[in-house]
Formats: sequence, structure tokens, C-alpha cells
Amino acid sequence: MPATITLKGIPDAVHEALKASAQTNRRSLNSEAIACLESVLLPRKTTALEHAVKARELRSSLKEGAFQPEDVTRFKRAHRA
Repeated sequence: MPATITLKGIPDAVHEALKASAQTNRRSLNSEAIACLESVLLPRKTTALEHAVKARELRSSLKEGAFQPEDVTRFKRAHRA
């Protein structure tokens, strides 16, 4: 069963941002607060297919020939501890 909580002392700027976000997403203030909490506290796991789609999108956004294989190898080695 869902629990009920009361939040006190919410800064005005946070309250206004939550109200604006709720309006943008066509949700009640309560539903928007729950959505915000869920997005931070219960991050959704992405599937292998979603990762592949994102990688293809990134790859297609790069200029053809922008990186040579030796560049990629050098970049990877430079960021290893």
C-alpha cells in the first residue's frame, strides 16, 4: 500500500520549479513530486537494445572519418588509471 508523507520547508524556488514541471507534464503537484523522486531514487535500467540504439545515434552524429582507429586507442589509453 502506498505511503503518505508530508514535506515541510520546501524552498520557494524548488516549489515553483515543481509547479512549473507539473504543469508542463500535465500532472498534479503530488504526481510530479512522485515522478521526480522515482527518477532519482529508482533509476530505470536500460536494455541492451536501448544501449545499441543510443550508440548508433551517437555514431551517426559523428562526421565521417573524424576519428581514426589509432585515435580511439590513444583516447582510451589516456583515460585509464
